[in-house]
Amino acid sequence: MAGGKGSRMDVLTETRAKPALPYAGVYRLIDFPLSNCVHSAIGDVWVVEQFQPHALNDHLINGRPWDLDRTSGGLRIMPPFTGAEGAGFSEGNADAIYQNRRFIRDFDPDVLLVLSADHVYTLDYRDVVDAHLDASAAVTMVTTRAPEDPSRFGVVQVGDGGRVTGFEYKPKRPEGDLVTTEVFAYDARVLLDLVESLAADAQRAQEGDGDDDEKDGAQLKDFGDSIIPRLVEDGRAVAFPLDGYWRDVGVIESYWASHMELLAGRDAGSPSLQLDRPEWPILTYATMRRPALVAASARLENSFVAPGCTVRGRVVNSVLSPGVVIEEGAEVRDSVLFHDAVVRRGASVGAAILDVRVEVGAGAVVGTRDSDGPLVVQRPPPPIAVVGRGRVLGPRSTTEAGARVAPEPPNDGAGEPHTARGATGNG
Repeated sequence: MAGGKGSRMDVLTETRAKPALPYAGVYRLIDFPLSNCVHSAIGDVWVVEQFQPHALNDHLINGRPWDLDRTSGGLRIMPPFTGAEGAGFSEGNADAIYQNRRFIRDFDPDVLLVLSADHVYTLDYRDVVDAHLDASAAVTMVTTRAPEDPSRFGVVQVGDGGRVTGFEYKPKRPEGDLVTTEVFAYDARVLLDLVESLAADAQRAQEGDGDDDEKDGAQLKDFGDSIIPRLVEDGRAVAFPLDGYWRDVGVIESYWASHMELLAGRDAGSPSLQLDRPEWPILTYATMRRPALVAASARLENSFVAPGCTVRGRVVNSVLSPGVVIEEGAEVRDSVLFHDAVVRRGASVGAAILDVRVEVGAGAVVGTRDSDGPLVVQRPPPPIAVVGRGRVLGPRSTTEAGARVAPEPPNDGAGEPHTARGATGNG
């Protein structure tokens, strides 16, 4: 599922789909479910798109980095459509299933694995499918303990044998911290029958009220609104625990915090994410850039530096994507910089996210000026300054902590930085 607007990511998703956001410098968020699929020997992968798909399509190309460029099966893009059964844009993931129900029925799977495209984790989906089939469940939901506020998620209660006995979708006062990870294994026929039944009920109710403007599936919205509660009520939902690292990085604060956890590793006090496990590498559409240049004047501490970077200043507890330039005398701390961002001489960037091709002028200040110290993954995180794509911040200017700077209006059709064909397992 890669079609949401991603509005909680603010200026970072004004011109791109959230699954296309960079992660750890050299990856994109959608790389995680796609890599999990190929390592789990799942060869039929459909990507449901809707909002700002262009950068996402540039990254997906034909599925080659994930071994999904196949004559039969492989990667399939599912855009919104109109026609006899298509009503254009969906209103959530349950509605998206309804809009594509005919294609799913034609494919006729036994199990439909539905994944979010903007979560960071590794998981062998074969284990989930096996547990689902063993339990003869209508839905198996992968669960974990919420690393932050549980009210952002679907909160579940689990009884004997892993049976889900209670479910609340984004409750104001959650009862517990066990939440769904938005990894669902469905009995495909049960799911399709249910979405069609619920859509028909909603349509009849609208007609009874004299309102027939809303399309059939729109009231289904997300799985947590109607689908999951019905299956839990029927006693046909089970939980599958995920013990390793998992983060929903769909808000600015969790996106930034996840990068800091990645830099902290096991020191963060929670399961750590490994990007280069030989048996389970994260695959991506590789960049072709020269090796990073770290000059004699540079000082690097606990940071990721991607190919193509030029570092002459100080970088501490930060992630630099390909092509970033840090001039001599500049300092970047506790920050994430996207492709081709530039920090000029004497500038200071702290607790910030700089989008593609942002330029911070000489002597400018972005975010905080906190003193030196070891990396501490704060919960909740500090105010994060975010500067949108292509903005140029003038010399000696100040962008306050927590500020949001809108992206530069497009004037030349420029999108995400171009990447070259190929795949990498370790960035």
